[in-house]
Amino acid sequence: MFENGVWRVAHSRETDASPAAVWRLMSDILNWGRWNAGIAAIAIDGSFAAGTWFTMTPPGEAPLRCRLVEVRDGEGFIDETQVGDLVVVVDHRIVPHGKGARITYALEARGPEAAAIGAAVAADFPDVLASLARLAEEGAA
Repeated sequence: MFENGVWRVAHSRETDASPAAVWRLMSDILNWGRWNAGIAAIAIDGSFAAGTWFTMTPPGEAPLRCRLVEVRDGEGFIDETQVGDLVVVVDHRIVPHGKGARITYALEARGPEAAAIGAAVAADFPDVLASLARLAEEGAA
């Protein structure tokens, strides 16, 4: 959805895994590639905390510098990537749901080509969420 210069989309997945199991995987940034095929390499410049920068390299693409804007221990985090005038912000949320959790990735993109870039970035969110949920359900952390 594109409104007031901001393109937005959100994808959610329910899992039988506990919120804590999901959080263990989400907050282990150096191992995101275990459940996110869109990451060929990743490095972080400090701890998993607000203000920390990290570099994520998608397969076959140039590295992207990203910043953790907000980290809510056990509940999720927000990261931001800026390329020129384009800004992409993704809110990764974990909410208790029944015996497990609901995981949501909510993306906002602003700037040139926001709709096209936002759609491309979010295209794999359903697969990423499914892989994350499956790994959390298997108890791998």
